[in-house]
Order: sequence, then structure tokens, then C-alpha cells
Amino acid sequence: MDRNEIIEQLTPIFRKVFSAPELVLTDELSANDVDNWGSLTHMTMMAEVENAFGISFKLKELKKLNKVGELIACIQSKA
Repeated sequence: MDRNEIIEQLTPIFRKVFSAPELVLTDELSANDVDNWGSLTHMTMMAEVENAFGISFKLKELKKLNKVGELIACIQSKA
């Protein structure tokens, strides 16, 4: 799966979870850049991502995912 396909699948997830219909995903996007991105919404988003891509994240992987680009790379490694 390439980056563009992953971004196409991630974008609606992020927009729904964070109630931000205009949100544009970039590699550098992080929780600091999104108003509604707190610990609860982060866990909701990660669960949605796992379901959408049919993958599971380990706790140590989750701790390393601070930016969208890191999430994309992790998804690529599992897809």
C-alpha cells in the first residue's frame, strides 16, 4: 500500500474523530496542531485506524507515533 492510498483512508478517519471536516493530513501534523486531539480522541483514532487497515499496534509502537508521517510509515510496515 502506498502513502497516497494510506492518506486517502486516514483522512476521513481523522476528520470524523476530531470533528474537523477541513483537516488536511501532512507528515508533520501532530496532536499540538489539532484542537480536539486529546488522549481519549487519540485512542479512538488509533482504534479506527486499526479497524480500517486490519492491523494492530503494539504499545511500544503507539508511544513512538507522534506525527502523522510516523503513523503512515508504521501502517506501511504492517500492510
